[in-house]
Amino acid sequence: MQWTLVVPLKPLARAKSRLSDTAADGVRPGLALAFAQDTVAAALACAAVRDVAVVTDDVLAGRELAALGARIVPDEPDGGLNAALAHAAAVVRSHSPECAVAALNADLPALRPTELARVLDAAAEFPRAFLADAAAIGTTLLAASPGRELRPAFGTDSRARHRASGAAELLVPAVDSVRQDVDTGDDLRAALALGVGPRTAAVAAGLLIPGQSGT
Repeated sequence: MQWTLVVPLKPLARAKSRLSDTAADGVRPGLALAFAQDTVAAALACAAVRDVAVVTDDVLAGRELAALGARIVPDEPDGGLNAALAHAAAVVRSHSPECAVAALNADLPALRPTELARVLDAAAEFPRAFLADAAAIGTTLLAASPGRELRPAFGTDSRARHRASGAAELLVPAVDSVRQDVDTGDDLRAALALGVGPRTAAVAAGLLIPGQSGT
């Protein structure tokens, strides 16, 4: 099964506020963009992915991610993360009604195409399915097979909320790169340990991160 991924990205100026202890205000927008670029590039390189739609109103992010091959969907509802994802999924399916759709976090800078393919292949066995994040509290991927609504419930305790919504939890081993989103300094250190993409590596090289190689 081939998937269309929907990747949400808030305006860069407001992104990654919880990284304030690791990255200064002037650095965080560039770091958030680097995360998204590495995530989208890895997703587009995945054999199970047909295309990637990024839902964002950020002009710079839209331009840079479109240059990688992503489709840009404006966040017309402007009603938060779940409204943006539902809107983007509807836009995608207005062109390809029977496509399989999955929401993927934009902050997976260590994402490996082969690991993403294993997760998506597992998701194809269920009407709706999700993958918990590394902290086992949130969600990094929510998938809906053809003919099924995405019904996103991201936010606080989204793992429990997606499970309660009837989505199957995917228990795929050895897919750490698909689970490791980055919200905090500890998350960034964990992603760096896995091995991040080139854009994140370049920005992170300018940060003084305890435990980072070379610091």
